[in-house]
Amino acid sequence: MKKNFLHRIVLMLAVMGLLLSCTAQKETVAISDEEKALFDSKDDSQVEIADEETEYEIIIIEPGFYFWLKSIARPEGYYSQSFLENRNQLLVINWNQRVLQPQRFNPQLYQLQIDYDPNIDYGYEVNYKLYNYFIYFQRKYNQRLGPFIPRI
Repeated sequence: MKKNFLHRIVLMLAVMGLLLSCTAQKETVAISDEEKALFDSKDDSQVEIADEETEYEIIIIEPGFYFWLKSIARPEGYYSQSFLENRNQLLVINWNQRVLQPQRFNPQLYQLQIDYDPNIDYGYEVNYKLYNYFIYFQRKYNQRLGPFIPRI
């Protein structure tokens, strides 16, 4: 009887811990005035993401992203390619799920699916720019595409 009682307490504590972790407040992301100015930029310079070997291309026409990439984002080489590939795989899955749920997620933000195959080596540049677009997007539109806080 005593053993069964201890088991119940441990189980209740585990359930309470799970409930508390699920209801914890979201951490807010600090955004500098410089970054906010880039978000509000009307500059429409486009960023092309391409790899000639895989014939893969994305063109991002998002006001402010080009200058954000050049001035705010971590420089190329900061992240490893495997880090970028792992994050992009997760972020693309979440992005595509939101595209398929326009009644739940803003269809003006999530318009097109991204065809990202984790079995294809897109190269460093493609992964770097795609990852940074996800960071930019999450910070600008106050979205969360995964379990990670979109930090710079």
